Amino acid sequence: MTTVLIADDHPFIRAGVQAVLEPTAFRIVAAAGSGAEALAALKEHDPEVCIFDVTMPAPDGVETLKAMRQAGDRRPVILLTAHIDDQRLAEAVAAGVNGILSKDGAEEVLAGSLERVMAGETVIAPDLLARARLQAERRSRPSPFAVLTPRERTIVALAMRGTRNREIAAELGITEGTVKVYLHALYQKLGVDNRTELAVLALKHPDEFA
Repeated sequence: MTTVLIADDHPFIRAGVQAVLEPTAFRIVAAAGSGAEALAALKEHDPEVCIFDVTMPAPDGVETLKAMRQAGDRRPVILLTAHIDDQRLAEAVAAGVNGILSKDGAEEVLAGSLERVMAGETVIAPDLLARARLQAERRSRPSPFAVLTPRERTIVALAMRGTRNREIAAELGITEGTVKVYLHALYQKLGVDNRTELAVLALKHPDEFA
């Protein structure tokens, strides 16, 4: 029998995984409701493979995976998710996740996926891998906003919100004419022609102005 740790904050999901695996060669030896409990269960029960919910609390599934890998723990991990955003997806792949399964329909593929990851395979849908690679490429590119001063970045952030020049001037304690000078310099630095293009460019780099 292959021992399994399941970590999910929903008892219904944990019970469902237990039921799916009961007739298989996989045996759940520990169940956790959070990332902290999962990390403790790893030490106590030493399972051969882990199944983590992406959105479980304190820490979530991706952070728990990263904590394992940072500690040198390379045992297989499958993430279960109803939805995973691009950033968390890229982080999970970079951390060496072995599988990512949608909760919708997971009961049909879970046992087979566990067998595959135990055999050294990676079980991630091609569309998820493509999203992870695209996100990793975006993060590796230098941001066009890296050349801006703190004041210029503030003006871009305000312009993104549709703030008028006179309102920007009032907020920053400068004249409206100075705002126009800043904006003209920003257009030249960033290769855009107007506020609309500036806002569109900024929206392509949301992490810069979170």
